Amino acid sequence: MRLSRKHSMTQRSQFHGVRKNGRSKAGRFLILSTLEDEALPHPMVGFITTRKVGKAHDRNLLRRRFRAILQRHGDELANPRRYLVTIPRRGAADASFAELEKDWLKQARRLGLLDSE
Repeated sequence: MRLSRKHSMTQRSQFHGVRKNGRSKAGRFLILSTLEDEALPHPMVGFITTRKVGKAHDRNLLRRRFRAILQRHGDELANPRRYLVTIPRRGAADASFAELEKDWLKQARRLGLLDSE
């Protein structure tokens, strides 16, 4: 799945709605939240990276890595009409790409986001 600008969540109300009304699962390196919305034409993706996870270059690196993970596995979403919010946790900046990917996939499976494998 190619993530273009139209897939990005930009409004605070969207993030708040997903966090308040959606389902979340926490892993070692991230928290993954989702909210289904049949009115969406495609998935809407957002990242919340606070200063708790590190300096600006660490936060930017994490956003790039999570975008890459979504590009790799976005086509596997069981229902693409949903909001997805990924929040890195403390220590995520020290994790390798493979560790982040494994944790993201684990949480996505726990939430039932991926087609059965």
